[in-house]
Amino acid sequence: MPNLFDYHYVLKGIPEIIKYLPITLEIVIISAFFALILGFILALIKINNIPILKPLVNIYISYMRGTPQLVQLYIAYYGIPILLQYTNYYFDKDYSINHIPSIIFVIVAFSFNEAAYASETIRAAIQSVDKGQVEAALSIGMSYPQTFFNIILPESLIVAIPSLGNIFIGLLKGTSLAFVCAVMEMTAASQLIASRNLRHFEMYIALSIIYWGLTIIFSRIFIYMEKRLKKSERGIAETNEKESIDFQ
Repeated sequence: MPNLFDYHYVLKGIPEIIKYLPITLEIVIISAFFALILGFILALIKINNIPILKPLVNIYISYMRGTPQLVQLYIAYYGIPILLQYTNYYFDKDYSINHIPSIIFVIVAFSFNEAAYASETIRAAIQSVDKGQVEAALSIGMSYPQTFFNIILPESLIVAIPSLGNIFIGLLKGTSLAFVCAVMEMTAASQLIASRNLRHFEMYIALSIIYWGLTIIFSRIFIYMEKRLKKSERGIAETNEKESIDFQ
């Protein structure tokens, strides 16, 4: 009977695939950074009910959440070159698509996709903060920016961290689609290795183990961050309570 499964190939494949981990992490970290910034802006637009912009934001969020990541990657991969051609034609520029690394298409697609999810998480977290605390802070002379950064933001972070962690992990797993944009990350590397040794099953097992391990690690990191934020928030609350008693 032929040797249908050989775990030695799995063990050999893991270190070979991990060599491409920095590219995967680069995609995740940069995309998550821009997604948080854009998501925060979108959340503020919805919270403040800004005319014209809010309906556009609602359409954007609905579209990004209602279409597959794979389709969005293809749109970025084929749409950005078209956008550059229009820019060159109408603004008399000379941008070349050949000078743009493929990873840029992936980062753009993932950033816009994850921003739609992050914005709803951030919006819900900000709106969950007790309005009484905000009114109390404003009543003692704090400006709204001071109130936002000292009260609203710390408390909303505690609420948002678990959901943002899930979004981050979803983004990590979503990087397995980056190969469609010709980016040599871990999934593309496993396919390349499998094409050489013809051990596709073993290579995908190795890849799944790596993603599983990364998911566990980042889950622990976000749990630790949540605990630290809660501990810090309790410390601040106890300090404020003590100062209030001493003042009385």
